[in-house]
Amino acid sequence: MQQTVISKSQFKPQVLEYLRIVEQQKKSFVITHAGKPVAKVVPYAQTDDSALARLRGSVISYKNPFDPVGLEDWEALK
Repeated sequence: MQQTVISKSQFKPQVLEYLRIVEQQKKSFVITHAGKPVAKVVPYAQTDDSALARLRGSVISYKNPFDPVGLEDWEALK
């Protein structure tokens, strides 16, 4: 994703034009004030941030779910 740096004074009068560029060209912009970055405008990407979506694909098949796991990893059991 291409990123451009612009000042607040450049961004303000042309905000709609910059937002169209973000939407159509998938470019991002860093907005600065006095030469320091203050905001970043990036294309929106819808993601599924639910807990189930984050866990999807992370569970490994386990044949004996009631058997102890990692007994050799506990210092107190040695």
